[in-house]
Parts: sequence; structure tokens; C-alpha cells
Amino acid sequence: MKTADTLLLAATFVLAAAAANAQASRNQFPQQGGEALYKGICQDCHMEGGRGAVGAGQYPALAKNPKLAEPGYPISVVTQGLKSMPAFGVAMSDQQIADVVNYVRTHFGNAYKDTVKPEDVKNAR
Repeated sequence: MKTADTLLLAATFVLAAAAANAQASRNQFPQQGGEALYKGICQDCHMEGGRGAVGAGQYPALAKNPKLAEPGYPISVVTQGLKSMPAFGVAMSDQQIADVVNYVRTHFGNAYKDTVKPEDVKNAR
């Protein structure tokens, strides 16, 4: 086989694999449950206790954050990203996003009572 044919075959394989992967579940993180997701993904930037940080970037405090009162806001930020916050909607399932949003909204001095459901995340995508 010629080099060009080999490259074309390899490119076709990569594109087919990418398409299949895009059809797979959004759940690309092994963590399950809000606390595990926060500690495994969010805590590196937002810090332990959700206190936020300033340094190489600005990571807002989640502790006692009034912006979390409306559940649509954190759903949107986690799903779509905002400023230096990456969009995790492509890598997290609806359940994972609901779990981590619920965790943040009920910890770190936040006491928001309404619960985000996976259907809420699905509708916000």
C-alpha cells in the first residue's frame, strides 16, 4: 500500500472512532456523586471548601455564593463553561452535572433547598 493510501486509511479510522465516541455516553469521568465529582474535578481550581483562588487564573468562590441560588446558573456554567471555566457538558452525564451542582448548592455555607434533577440538565443543554 502506498503511503498516501495508508494515511487516508488511518485518517478514516480516526474519524470513525471519533464519531463512535461522540455517540457514546457523555460520562467520561469515573467519579459518581457530587462530593466525588467536586473533589476529583472542581476542587483543584475552586479549592477545598469552595473558597476559590487567584493566581494563574481567577477561580470564583463557591462558598456562600448567591449566584448559586438559581439552579439554572450553575447548570449553565458547568455545562457550557464561563470565562476560564471549561465546558464539562461534553464530558459529564446529566446525572453527574446534577449531582455536582446539588453538592455545591448544599455545601460550603450554601443551603439551597431545591434539587436539580438530570432532566433539568438535559433541558438546559
